[in-house]
Amino acid sequence: MSAEGNSAVGEHGVSKQAKAPKRKTAKPESRLAMVRRARKINRELAEVFPYAHPELDFRNPFELLVATVLSAQTTDLRVNQTTPALFARYPTPEDLAAAVPEEVEELIRPTGFFRAKTKSIMGLAAALRDDFGGEVPGRLDDLVKLPGVGRKTAFVVLGNAFGVPGITVDTHFMRLVRRWKWTEQEDPVKIEAEIAEIFPKSEWTMLSHRVIFHGRRICHARKPACGACPITHLCPSYGEGETDPEKAKKLLKYEMGGFPGQRLDPPPGYPGRPAPPLGASG
Repeated sequence: MSAEGNSAVGEHGVSKQAKAPKRKTAKPESRLAMVRRARKINRELAEVFPYAHPELDFRNPFELLVATVLSAQTTDLRVNQTTPALFARYPTPEDLAAAVPEEVEELIRPTGFFRAKTKSIMGLAAALRDDFGGEVPGRLDDLVKLPGVGRKTAFVVLGNAFGVPGITVDTHFMRLVRRWKWTEQEDPVKIEAEIAEIFPKSEWTMLSHRVIFHGRRICHARKPACGACPITHLCPSYGEGETDPEKAKKLLKYEMGGFPGQRLDPPPGYPGRPAPPLGASG
């Protein structure tokens, strides 16, 4: 080897003069490319979760409204395990509005924050009785005036009880649309507005279900199951979680992981097992 060659090699055989190859900087994604990618993710999630649905048990708009309010800061499973006794005792807004608060608190205690939630659901029940003839209104402007009801809750009710399209921006939805680079916003209302510009209105409700399903089952907050994800080829955040396929499979939840779902009474076509009632082993 020449002296010149030797001078370029350190004691471990690594060149001192040669610079590491520069990584190619990814070309910024255009707005059009992002929209196309977002819509493709939605189409592929529709194939993965053709059975996506609201994961709260309900038989009418009133039950869905109350269940959604109760779902704040707890799981849909815990709400579903709690509401059968609640609705058996107070099946109508009139019944719930006239209830003894302490008795309602005991029934909904498993959902957490039961005193504040009791105030909300009894307040909205009274408003339904006094202002809407005991019926849940089918308009956003009316729903958000009810105690404990914000835009997220209103869109859950509108989309699933009335067939009115809406985007449900919960914690799962917020996390995933940011991971997928559909938006950089952090405010739920701004996220809702930006996502609404990407998809046709007819897709809003089912898009919400698919994204939330994916977030609950695969793309978790702390450790996404990247190695078991069916849309890695479309995800700019691939690698944030576990990439080993076998290890990733162990992170899957609900029916994707072979476990019961969140509903005690799932809709027809749901491929998983119903959740157990409150107090039962699952």
